[in-house]
Amino acid sequence: MICRRCWVSGRVQGVWYRASTQREAEALGLTGYARNLADGRVEVLACGPPAAVEALSAWLWQGPPHAEVSDVQCESVPGPAPADFTTG
Repeated sequence: MICRRCWVSGRVQGVWYRASTQREAEALGLTGYARNLADGRVEVLACGPPAAVEALSAWLWQGPPHAEVSDVQCESVPGPAPADFTTG
């Protein structure tokens, strides 16, 4: 089990990015969160098996159809992992 926090830049607010990230994360069996930041980025915490966290990290570059991702910065963080995946 690993946890990774990512900051996603570009046109990622107002395009269903958080909800789409939650759906993708839950399909991969991950816990964590996706939340809007005041500077226009979305912060994502993903916790779970390394391969699933890596798959979500790669998906963050794509996002939902109307998103225009310009950058994704990630770092590993210590647990504990949240119980579920939330948006806020």
